[in-house]
This record gives sequence, C-alpha cells and structure tokens, in this order.
Amino acid sequence: MTRFTSRLAVMALALAVPVSAVAGQGLTAIRAGRLVDVERGEVRRDQVVLVRGTRIEAVLPASAKLPAGARLVDLSRYTVLPGLIDCHAHLVGDAASADVLRPLERSEAQEAFSGVRNARATLLAGFTTVRDIGTYRAFVDVALRDAINDGSVIGPRMKVAGPYVTVSTGAGELVGAAPDVIIPGAFRYGVANSADQVRERVRAILNGGADFIKILATGAVFTRGTRPGVSEYTEEQLRAAVEQAADYGTSVAAHAHGAEGIKRAVRAGVRSIEHGSLMDDEAIALMKERGTWLVADIWNGDYTDSVGREQKWPEDILRKNTETTEIQRVGFRKAVARGVKVAYGTDSGIYPHGLNAMQLPYMVKYGMSPMQAIQAATISAADLMQWSDSVGSLKPGKYADIIAVEGEALADLRSFRNVGFVMKGGVVYKQP
Repeated sequence: MTRFTSRLAVMALALAVPVSAVAGQGLTAIRAGRLVDVERGEVRRDQVVLVRGTRIEAVLPASAKLPAGARLVDLSRYTVLPGLIDCHAHLVGDAASADVLRPLERSEAQEAFSGVRNARATLLAGFTTVRDIGTYRAFVDVALRDAINDGSVIGPRMKVAGPYVTVSTGAGELVGAAPDVIIPGAFRYGVANSADQVRERVRAILNGGADFIKILATGAVFTRGTRPGVSEYTEEQLRAAVEQAADYGTSVAAHAHGAEGIKRAVRAGVRSIEHGSLMDDEAIALMKERGTWLVADIWNGDYTDSVGREQKWPEDILRKNTETTEIQRVGFRKAVARGVKVAYGTDSGIYPHGLNAMQLPYMVKYGMSPMQAIQAATISAADLMQWSDSVGSLKPGKYADIIAVEGEALADLRSFRNVGFVMKGGVVYKQP
C-alpha cells in the first residue's frame, strides 16, 4: 500500500466518526476560576482568555469589561491551562500486546485507521500536541499528521519522526519471526549499519515528509533479543545522523537506555534522550552541560508490569522492564535535582491512548513540584519541539489550545485523568 492509501483510510474514518466540535467564530471569552501561567510558574484567579479565530487575543482579569458580542464559556469552577504536550507518543497502531509481530498481521489501511482512533482519544484527553516518535511501517504517521493538519481528521498537532533509524536486528527492527521469514521493506526503511548508510537513510526519511529523526542508540525493552544497556551505534554514526538532520534544519531524538549509549548520543549532539533508563551520574552531568533534553516515560513501567503479566507478554520483555523501571526513576530524580531539561513523554502506544496524563503524578513522586510537572508538559515540551512561539502557554498570539480541569487541579495531578474542556485552535472538542 501507499501513503495515498493511508490518507484515504484516515479520511474515511474521520468522516465516519461524529465529534461534537464547535468552531470558534468571532470572539470567545473563556472565564477561568484559576488560570495556570506556566511561563511565570503561578496560578492566577478569576481571569478571562479572549480567543479570536484560532488564536489567543488577550488574557484579562475577570473584572475587565468584555467586548460586545463575545461568546462566554464559563469555566469558573475549573483550572484553565494550555493544552498538554506528549513528546514521546506513537499514535499509529494498536497498543502493545503479547503478539510482538502484530503489525505484520495488519494492513497499512488498518494502521492508519488505528491512528485516527488514537489521535482522537489523545486530543480528548487534553493533549493538543504530540511529538510522534516513530513507526515500524514507514510514513503512516506522516499521512496522519497531514490529515489532521488539513482538517480531515480530529487529533493533536503532530511532529513526526517517520520510520526508525536502527541497526539491522536492532531496537527499531520488527523481530521475532522465523529466520526464513522476509520482513516487508516498509518495516525496514530506516535500517542503516554505517555512518554513510545513516546519512542516506536520514535524507530519505526527511525527504519522505518526516519532521525530525528518531535513532535507536541502544537496545530496547520491547524489542526481543536486544539489550537496553548495549550500545547499537557508535558516536561517529550518531553524529552522522545529527549532522545530516541539521542540513535539513531539524534535529535528532535518541532512544537510549544504557549509560554509554546516552553519552555517545549526547556527545554526538542529539536534541533529546528518550527513556534514559540506565543513565549514570556522568551521563546526567553531560546532559546538563550540553543542554540535552530528557524525555523519560517513568509511569509506563508499572503499566507494562501489571498488564504484561496479566496478558502473558513475552518473558524477556517483562524481565527487561523490571530491570529498567526503578533505576530509571532514580536517574530521573537525580536529573531533575541537577537541573537537566525535562520534557513530558509517556511512550503512549505501549498503553492505550488517552491515558497520557497518568504520568503527571509520577513526575511529582520522583522529584518535581506540581508546577514543574505541568511546565514539563506545556512550555518545556513546546521548547523541545521548537514550537514555543505557537503553543505551550496561554499568551496572546499563540494558538488557542486550552484545556480545563475541575477544581484546584494542581493540588492533585491525578485530576488530569478527567479533563473537562478541550479547545484546539479555537475549536471546542469537549466541554462540561
């Protein structure tokens, strides 16, 4: 199948699923009982956000006189804040299961349909932007992003990585089939085993429509046979990806569990380390020194252990998850204390989409204040994505991506599991 086929699939499903969305026409005034100013790190009471079209026009005290004709949305019982951002999402495909070869049993169209479903669930959970961090089947994420952008599909704003850049038999490969089974080329699009091959694949992926590059620097928990602590690329090969991406004006995110793989990736110039499970003090210090972002999925291990054992996922996956979960959290706490830049990312797609906010209280449990956790999922995430000029805070000129949670939401971040109001680009998709 082709990307055109994927696009037909996502458009068909979008038309088939009715969603109650009210287009923002004229001027809308959102009355907030509490408003989270993530740039200043403070909560202000009794504010009004004025929205005209797709953008925020002004943020005013509730005592200010509203312009004539403004449509009022009363969220005076709610905490209002910018739409949340998940910087490590996988919208294409079904959630993880015991069948590690499940993607081979599904057509490109089925993968695209699942992406539409997952995009909608993510948006309605209050995540108005995601950085989609890669797919097994090449470029279905590009088609999904484009369909959301042109209004055919309901979902969050997306930056997409396209297919993984990985060594053969490595962390980004679809493994587990018999040795004589030939995996289709669409699943091996990013395989590269030398610096020159890395450059060539990076060019092909970016020319194919990806926004940035995801490279697998170490083994993985969910790829059978690979070892999270083992480096799979040299520093030279990682640098080749960074330099080639820079020629296109973009950056590289590195999947890296092992400490040596993390350090190689940071020295090579990647923009972010994904997971960071086995990072040591030297790796943390290097990330702080170089300004490298950490995106760590510190809730996901609990989900994997609980659901994976119940559903009898492969034993090597469960073992590797156990070996990395708690040590990842220790490293995360150290990184926060050292002032490493942290952006919110959950590895959605391992768990069912729409549960993205489950990680927020874990960020507090492992070293952040509630405000820092919210900042990681808003203004910091926007900074990582290089979109801070358009999303991530409630500021005039930015997109009107606005959510609301009932009550004093920062008192208990578990409350973000029940987002009551969602607006993206001035369009209301969910309301009390």
